[in-house]
Amino acid sequence: MHDLQSWHEALRRIISTLASKNEDLQSFLETLNTTLTGLQEESCKVMSDLEVELGELSAALEEKGAELRDVIQEEKQRKEAELQNQLSEGKFALLSCEELLEFANQTLTITNEEEFLKAAKQIKERVTMAPAFRLTTRPAASESMAQFTVDFSTERTRLQQLNFLPVPQAPVIDVSSCVICDNNITVVWLPARESDSDGVSRPIEHYELEYQKTNHSDPLSAAGEACWEKICDLIETQVTISGLKFDSRFVVVRVRAKNKMAAGEFSEPITMETRAYNFGFDASTAHAELKVLGNTVTWEPQGVKAHDHRLRGKESKSSRSNTPSPNKTAGSRAGRDRFAGESYTVLGDQEMIGGCHYWELHPLGDWKSFSVGVAYRASLGRFDQLGKSASSWCLHASQWLQSSLSAKHNNRAKTLDWSLLQRIGICCDYDNGDLLFIDVERLRLLHAFKTKFTQPLLPAFTVWCGGISITTGLQVPSFMGNFLSTNQSLSNLSQ
Repeated sequence: MHDLQSWHEALRRIISTLASKNEDLQSFLETLNTTLTGLQEESCKVMSDLEVELGELSAALEEKGAELRDVIQEEKQRKEAELQNQLSEGKFALLSCEELLEFANQTLTITNEEEFLKAAKQIKERVTMAPAFRLTTRPAASESMAQFTVDFSTERTRLQQLNFLPVPQAPVIDVSSCVICDNNITVVWLPARESDSDGVSRPIEHYELEYQKTNHSDPLSAAGEACWEKICDLIETQVTISGLKFDSRFVVVRVRAKNKMAAGEFSEPITMETRAYNFGFDASTAHAELKVLGNTVTWEPQGVKAHDHRLRGKESKSSRSNTPSPNKTAGSRAGRDRFAGESYTVLGDQEMIGGCHYWELHPLGDWKSFSVGVAYRASLGRFDQLGKSASSWCLHASQWLQSSLSAKHNNRAKTLDWSLLQRIGICCDYDNGDLLFIDVERLRLLHAFKTKFTQPLLPAFTVWCGGISITTGLQVPSFMGNFLSTNQSLSNLSQ
């Protein structure tokens, strides 16, 4: 029997190991598929870029060749025109000279003295004006085109040396200088460099950072989980990613350098732990007349008079209230965990059993009354209102009839200085028994409870007339250090 149990345990361990390995292999295969797809897309891109560059280079050569051909053609046409003109003038002069020569030879045969002298004088006059004696016998242009001799051997050598741009080296993230604070992540890396064919180093043009939220500490396991968020065109070797919601356990970060066209390999990814308190509204606990939508809760009653005891008192005693009695409500609600009666309450869906947690509340524009705090779920009844039992602590704000702000616990209240609150920070240090409410806009402590928590806590909210929204996934802000370090028992409500 003992051997059989041992074998069962051994088999369970083997199954667990195989399941874990199976998950790792599936993640690895997804990574390979993603890499293969990326390789194909990147290959098509660089091939297209190459064709574009070659096309532009060919177009530039063709344009320059056409320009040089035009210059040669223009010079050829100029010289041809001058030589053709000179050739025409020479032919005319030759014809005139031949005619005059023949006339002179004929004159020598004249025997009549008077006719001879007359012809001789004409010949002399014609010789003086003959084109042959006014025409230069030097060509107007030479046949030489030596000034257009080309030698592109240097350029040809450079063309033959054409190659891809040097790929930048992968940067190295300086883990010791990276900081996570106030839901901001500052990433610092060592500058990458690139070398050309002559080994000359020059600075990188810019960097590209990618980050990804994950619940895996291993970057390889996180690779196929979600798309990478990108931050491009970074000049400096550090960047701060601001305003993040830490709704995962880790953030994986990687960075690469880029030059004019080429991008280098990514750095080794680093995994940064992003601890924060994440929760949402537990709609199953919400009062039937509270509408939960995402991170917002609004009060949507059937009628105001049916739900406000201050107004019901003005009604006739014989009129029947539309608000069901506790017993009837309990029997008619679907879901025994839903708050009922006049407890317009909804709880958060993540317990606090230790550590320090922070979230914020934002009243909506039409709010009249709300409460925010924490409660023991196990001890809080369906009809219990926040702050009216030993199981809950809250800050209560009201703009109904008159403005008021108070801290409540165990059916005791402490009136606080009123201020129009737009953003309330709630910080619960479970281990030290601190519950603080902060006016975040003014960085002012509204109230602090000092107690000893003995059961799992849940965020708790009450909304009457209007609505609220919450922001979670927040780290405990750095400014809370001042309040937590100086916090003493500022209230006797917990005693």
